[in-house]
Amino acid sequence: MIKLSRVTKIYQTDLVETIALNDVSFNVAKNEFVAIMGPSGSGKSTLMHILGALDQPTSGDYFLDGQNVSRLSDDQLAEIRNRKIGFIFQSFNLLPRTTALKNVTLPMIYAGIDRHERQIRAEKYLKMVGLSDRMFHLSNQLSGGQQQRVAIARGLAMNPVLLLADEPTGNIASDQAAEILKIFCQLNDSGHAIIMITHEPDIAQYAKRVIVLRDGKIVEDKKNHHRLWT
Repeated sequence: MIKLSRVTKIYQTDLVETIALNDVSFNVAKNEFVAIMGPSGSGKSTLMHILGALDQPTSGDYFLDGQNVSRLSDDQLAEIRNRKIGFIFQSFNLLPRTTALKNVTLPMIYAGIDRHERQIRAEKYLKMVGLSDRMFHLSNQLSGGQQQRVAIARGLAMNPVLLLADEPTGNIASDQAAEILKIFCQLNDSGHAIIMITHEPDIAQYAKRVIVLRDGKIVEDKKNHHRLWT
């Protein structure tokens, strides 16, 4: 479902050339839950931007669901982001004085999906993440864990082929983080591919596979045989 082939990303200024990713290759299957780890400056954020079609590699190829994303125009990248990738961010990125339901419908509005279908999907995914009783609460009336659940529901709204989570538990309490990670595991068990960027080993333990970056290169790629979810 995902294939990176010899991806390199170089940032060039007048005086300095920075190699953020250096010849990175890996595949991700449709049923995988992958954690990408590494210290600050390892290339995690750059890789996340490429996987999320927010940036393109300097060289190499990135295929998502059979399409070479690294060769698309800006408009085509925007279409890929809206229709094939569900984003879940550390900071939630919700509209604060808007209901949970309306926040979930937003990507569907931009995609031109009719109002009735938007309502059905939004209610379905909010129920899936355990917020059936919070649909009409404003997002700033919800706890951090509840806001992240809304963000997950919003990420699912377009039926994406990939859920891309960037430090998804960074702004919530540890007990709420465990609940969010259980939701990820349940979504993965139901067939959603998930890539999670994290710097915390205990968070990565929920994934089926862990890829470790250092200085822009993959230094470890292993199955997680001690996963915290069974």
